[in-house]
Amino acid sequence: MTGNAIAVVLVFVGLFLVGGVFSLYKQGLKIGAVVCAVGAVMAVTAGVLWW
Repeated sequence: MTGNAIAVVLVFVGLFLVGGVFSLYKQGLKIGAVVCAVGAVMAVTAGVLWW
């Protein structure tokens, strides 16, 4: 059960970071958006693989 909870948390964090990508891009901070996008992809991927 804890494995699924960790996976859900990782996917949630990834989706939160996707929102950060849009926010940073709108503010003109493109390097920050790229870093945030990499983190989002890694978090979602880890969540899906953990499931």
